[in-house]
Amino acid sequence: MTFIIKLEMNRLLVLLTSMLGFITQEQLYAQTQTPTAPVSQRPPTTITPISQIPAFMDGEELNYTLHYGFIKAGEAKITLSKEMFANAFHVFHASANAKTTGTAKMFFPVFDIYESFFDTNSNLPIKSVRNIKEGGYKYYNEVLFDHYENTVKSQLSGVHKVPANIHDMVSAFFYVRRIDFSNFKGGEIVSVDTYFGDEVFPFYIIFKGRETVRTELGKFKCLKFIPIVEPGRIFKESDDMTFWLSDDENKVPVQVKFDMIVGSFKCDLTGYKNTKFEMKSKVSK
Repeated sequence: MTFIIKLEMNRLLVLLTSMLGFITQEQLYAQTQTPTAPVSQRPPTTITPISQIPAFMDGEELNYTLHYGFIKAGEAKITLSKEMFANAFHVFHASANAKTTGTAKMFFPVFDIYESFFDTNSNLPIKSVRNIKEGGYKYYNEVLFDHYENTVKSQLSGVHKVPANIHDMVSAFFYVRRIDFSNFKGGEIVSVDTYFGDEVFPFYIIFKGRETVRTELGKFKCLKFIPIVEPGRIFKESDDMTFWLSDDENKVPVQVKFDMIVGSFKCDLTGYKNTKFEMKSKVSK
């Protein structure tokens, strides 16, 4: 049982940062054992141009808490700032960190940091940083993106050809927040190609409609999504992961739920600062 608990602590990053598409090192290994589906086998997707007005701004901060049943198992924070990159031009600098807490930290300490420097207009990444500490495991890598040549340069593995408009996991999260979902009815599929762990990962999410979700902060009107995942390794079924974005101009991740092989997890928004727009989706305390 202790081994199983430690294994799941190593997977907490999925729950804490699923809206960003984060997966732990162990999950990355599991996914690379299955080849990426050919283009002909990928699901049909909806064309989703991004808004010219970002749904976020300099100074935004989002805080989350992870629960395993009644146990508080971890915390995550996502911050955004506008900075000068290489003394040449302004970019958004997003930083996401996640850590286990309390009993979970005793079983398997996790402290992971993901950073992305992305274009303020196109939302495409220029540089990403991954700095993780999971138990005794440590990993650090920086990746530079060249969107003219459609290549990435990994500090660890060199130069790789990638699809056009490739994202890192963090920039993909902010990209999804810029999509206009107002005309979505349900069943639409959004796709984003991401570069993570020196591999290209197509990321798909299905829009499932609108719901009101209760959190520690109150009730929020939300947009509901189900990522397409591979069942059997971590999840019981392909739709065992669900997340909700606030149904307003901010599109802030409000809640994530997972039904995993060893139990259910929930990640809740517990605080937000400096959102660009008023959180009109909040309907009660």
